[in-house]
Amino acid sequence: MNTHQIRIGQEVRDLPIVDVGGVSVALLNLLGDTDLVEAAAVALAEVMPEGIEAFVTPEVKAVPLAHALSRNTGVPYVVIRKTEKPYMVDAITRSVVSITTGRPQNLVLDGGDVQRLRGRRVAIVDDVVSTGGTLHGLIDLLEQVGAEVVATMVVFTEGDARDDVVSLGHLPLYPAQPAAVEEEA
Repeated sequence: MNTHQIRIGQEVRDLPIVDVGGVSVALLNLLGDTDLVEAAAVALAEVMPEGIEAFVTPEVKAVPLAHALSRNTGVPYVVIRKTEKPYMVDAITRSVVSITTGRPQNLVLDGGDVQRLRGRRVAIVDDVVSTGGTLHGLIDLLEQVGAEVVATMVVFTEGDARDDVVSLGHLPLYPAQPAAVEEEA
């Protein structure tokens, strides 16, 4: 399997390169990797713009990062869900397409979290930003509820260079990986 090596602080990982439909990406998975999450949170806290009053993160893979960043900075966080739950009241929904899903998915803000964000200076926290589909959906949703998005903070950008986000590094996109061919005996 082809890999792409990254380093955050003292943490080094070989990310698998996986085909996500027409293009391949170095797959960063923060879930369950406590040491990498902690290193990324410390590094992002060091470059965080001043005046952030709340973090907003899409579920799932960036949630541990938002939690660790919140713990390190004292700034609270809100999770934008991908499905509406029965307990949500007055949920607000946006549909987006991200490079990793390749199909529409929802971003859902529980109405109970609107007051935590309205009138606040917020930073979007995510693992990777590539095409910006999820990012633009999040910005639209947050602006609709009266939050001021003042920063986007990610572990890595991917694909085209971006100057609209705070990141710790950049991941290239790769040509789609050919399917493995099994040899006949």
